[in-house]
Amino acid sequence: MKGLIAATYAPMHKDTSINLGIISEYGQFLKNNKVRGAFVNGSTGDFVSLTTKERKDIITEWAANKPNDFFLVNHVGHNSLKEAKALATHSAQKVDAIAALAPYYFRLSSLKSLLEYCKEIASCAPNTPFYYYHIPVLTGANFLMHEFLGLASQEIPNFAGIKFTNNNLIDYKYCKDFDNGAYNILFGFDEILLASLPLGAEGWVGSTYNHLAPLYLSIIEAFQNNDHKLAAALQEKSMKFVDTLNAKGGFNGAAKSFMKVLGVDCGPSRFPHVTLSIEELKRAENELDDLGIMAYTSKF
Repeated sequence: MKGLIAATYAPMHKDTSINLGIISEYGQFLKNNKVRGAFVNGSTGDFVSLTTKERKDIITEWAANKPNDFFLVNHVGHNSLKEAKALATHSAQKVDAIAALAPYYFRLSSLKSLLEYCKEIASCAPNTPFYYYHIPVLTGANFLMHEFLGLASQEIPNFAGIKFTNNNLIDYKYCKDFDNGAYNILFGFDEILLASLPLGAEGWVGSTYNHLAPLYLSIIEAFQNNDHKLAAALQEKSMKFVDTLNAKGGFNGAAKSFMKVLGVDCGPSRFPHVTLSIEELKRAENELDDLGIMAYTSKF
């Protein structure tokens, strides 16, 4: 799994019920903008606000309608290990990989407990690659991932890699080099994608790949052409994109709303995230246009 992988939104109707009917169109939109896959039911997909049935319905629809040559990863993590295992079992045969983040209410205190949690989930889909979703700022599971790799690689037969959403680039580099690069370490921090390139990154998972895939592909191209000044200037645009929408009441909800401007109406957000009005979206679009960002948005 390489290239840009979009962390997708949970599309909703006006009453915040799940809108499955848009998923086929959503997938084609991503594919048309050279996004290589979808990471479904994760933080961007607001999994904490979804029922288990809704999560199953969403991934079932993605599996039935994903574009050709398009990776599909389902996040199955849950505070209830029983629910996480049920989601993993449901995903088997439907997706290219599953992923799970650590429980975040009663937080884990050791690598051993994290390993046991992941083993239980991965074993429910033994023929499906398993990724650990490392996002310590939200889960509090702030362990060194290169140490986790040493355990998971021995104990989890279908362990495939890590979605690495942390700015600890030393740990990221150690993970990339572990066992001569045997595991897929997907970088998960959009606003500093550029920093991952000298460290050998080849795959990225993030929310803004929904909106700005052409921008990130331009960053990668500029880096490969040794035009580091241009790459840094483009990276700054992605930072400004996040800052601009975050100032509208919170990035998660505002960015989901902004998909409507790009032609994919993902609908409203559930509490506590905001939903922007048409007028607020127009103001955001104008601000982003003034920053020279709209020229780099994904197109329908």
